[in-house]
Amino acid sequence: MSIFIGSAVALVTPFNEEGINLKKLEELIDFQINGKTDAIVLAGTTGEAPTIDEEELYVLFQHGIQYINGRLPVICGVGTNCTKTVIRRAKMAESLGADGLLIANPYYNKSSDDGLIAHYQAISDAVDLPIIVYNVPSRTGKNISAQLLSKLADIKNVAAVKEASGDISQICDVIDLCGDRIDVYSGNDDQILAMTALGGKGVISTTANMEPELNHDIVIEFLNGNVKKAQELQFRLNKLHHPVFMDANPIPLKTAMNMTGFDVGPLRLPLVELSGEKREKLAAALEAFGYTLTHR
Repeated sequence: MSIFIGSAVALVTPFNEEGINLKKLEELIDFQINGKTDAIVLAGTTGEAPTIDEEELYVLFQHGIQYINGRLPVICGVGTNCTKTVIRRAKMAESLGADGLLIANPYYNKSSDDGLIAHYQAISDAVDLPIIVYNVPSRTGKNISAQLLSKLADIKNVAAVKEASGDISQICDVIDLCGDRIDVYSGNDDQILAMTALGGKGVISTTANMEPELNHDIVIEFLNGNVKKAQELQFRLNKLHHPVFMDANPIPLKTAMNMTGFDVGPLRLPLVELSGEKREKLAAALEAFGYTLTHR
């Protein structure tokens, strides 16, 4: 059974001077639920996971899962480049009641294909939760090919892949080779419709932080046979997606959310908000999309 069908938001992590702003986290979760989001991902790339320490990660998972209280599936991002650390985080998420795990392939040390299979096998052996493999070669330095993913799909708890290679030809091969064994989710918001048309089950989205209903509707309208409507919605979303990805995620997104009244707090170093010409371009794009800026 699918963890979700539609749009899962890769939720930003709201920070303040004390750490994670739990009150704001609750507000963001309510906004997502009211906006028809189909699942929530905590501590993904958009949530600035690399800057969240172990103690904070526990608090984020515990509070988020408890507040959501079964209203939506909760997927916890636990990926890093040390298998032992991933297993410790995965067990923690499982003990707190997570519904699934999002795990990027290890970055920097760049394992061989055999090492990657052993990595996911060890995690699967340690927990019972469904695992979403996250293929994002622009950040990890290693692409998970369709052939390698086909081998990963044979691991018991590997249930899905978030495909963010951006290569539609590869994605077509992934769904062809693996689509009857695991679910395939788009990792790029501008490719939601293309991947759903190929047989994907939806998206794990960045722009859903601001437009949850729009992301959800692209998938659901297509699945309901309303192809023209889905096309119109995808074209509209792209007008937000492109400026929100003018720099490394989540720099433009969090800047945009703070400019439009979401007040999600600062980025953590080494990330900082957009400034200068890029900030002005983002502001103009947000206004053109229909947002009223609370400040520029």
